[in-house]
Formats: sequence, C-alpha cells, structure tokens
Amino acid sequence: MENLKHKHKDVVIKKIDGELVVTSRQVAEDFEKEHKNVLQTINNLVAENSAVKNMIIESTYENRGKYYPEYLLTRDGFSLLVMGFTGSRALQWKLKYIEAFNKMEQELKGQALNTSELSPELQMFKKIFDSVAKQQLEAKETQRIALEANDKAEEAKEEIQGIRYIVAINSTNWRKETSTLISKIALKLGGYENINLLREESYKILEERGRTRLSVKLTNKRRRMADEGVCKSKRDKLNKLDVIGEDSRLLEIYLAVVKDMAIKYGVA
Repeated sequence: MENLKHKHKDVVIKKIDGELVVTSRQVAEDFEKEHKNVLQTINNLVAENSAVKNMIIESTYENRGKYYPEYLLTRDGFSLLVMGFTGSRALQWKLKYIEAFNKMEQELKGQALNTSELSPELQMFKKIFDSVAKQQLEAKETQRIALEANDKAEEAKEEIQGIRYIVAINSTNWRKETSTLISKIALKLGGYENINLLREESYKILEERGRTRLSVKLTNKRRRMADEGVCKSKRDKLNKLDVIGEDSRLLEIYLAVVKDMAIKYGVA
C-alpha cells in the first residue's frame, strides 16, 4: 500500500493497487463524527445495497498494540458516505476532499510512462502490443456481453415458463397446485415453517377481496353437518379450503390470490 499525502489542507489520500482511498477514521475526524458511528453508517449502506462493497475496502489500524476495524473508501464510497453530512463545515470539507481527489488523479496521470523517447523499434513493438491487447480485451468484452445476454435469455425463458404454469392453474386440481405454489413461496422465504403464515396471508387477502369471513362460514358449515348427523371427528377435519371449494366465486378469487402471491414473491 502506497500512502500519498496531499499538500492541500492535510487531506491524506492513499493509493492501493492504483485506487485512491481515504480512511473512515480520517473522515470521522474531519467531519467531527464518532468513528463507530461512521462505521455503522457504512455497514448500513452495505446492507441496503451490496454494490457499496465495491466502493470500500475492509481494513484495520493499530493502537497501543491492538487492532481495530476501519474502512478505506474510494472516491465513490466517500461521496456516498458524506452525502448525508450537512452543515457549512461539512460542505467545506466535502470541497476539500473533492479538490484533493482531483489533484491526486491528475498527479497520477502525469506519472504515466512517457514513451516518446523510446527508439523507433521499441515504439513499433509497443504499438503492436497495444493493438493486440486491445483486440483481446474487445474479444473478451464481446464474449462477456454474449454470455450475459444468454444468461438473461435463459432467466427470461424460465420466468415465462413459470408464469405459464401459474396462469394455467384452474379449479380442476386447485388444492394440490395452490399448495405446491405456497410451498415454493415458503422455501424461497426460508423454509416450510412459513407455510402457515402464507396460508393465513392468502385467506386474509381472499376475505378482503371477497368481502367475507371464512371462519364464520366454516363454523356455519360445521353446524349444518352436525344437524345432518355427521360425526364430530369428521366435522373437525374441515378447514377453510373446504369452505372455499364449495363456493365458485370464492374459489376463483382464491386462485387469483395465490397466483398473485407467487408472482409477488418471485416464484414464477
């Protein structure tokens, strides 16, 4: 790691593998923040969007023989972090950092190898090398784009097939097929323990759309069966799906609800 100190206002810029970075500790000090709070803000940004990981480098610093965590922030990572820092003093430091980054980038560009003094032969070889390198990079980029397009096409194909399956579900074998969909949603959410929660969610949405109460209908159905002399064990086995199945309007609504849930949770 190369540590380069910029002359302007003591803003320290570090260069790691050609990447300019600043430490989270320096940001905390300059913007008058607790370093632990800055670390928490960075962790929250990473949790919200994994792309932030590309803008920071995990690191440590030593203090009295002990090592503590810190982050090295790229220009983008720094900009994202301080975006929420307000106040006139914060604005002054933002401007100082922007100027420091700009000057360091210009200095690095000025350090680029000057090949104008090379012999004609070496300059020719350099041109050949640059041309071959460019062709290989372009070929790799073309291959990457083609592979990415193919992956997206496969994903789209699978999604279309999944949606076709969902749309095709009808009242013929609705219990099994809706149960399968709910199980797939549960797995996507973390496990089969979510099945009961998902069923309750589907019933709640059904009741809202159908303006009905399944529990009341289930109680009434059990009472009718009792009046007809049906044994208690058989009555106790009844559930809300039995109520839905005997009402074509509720069944149609329930099928639509489960299909919507499958698409909502990305099972399709």
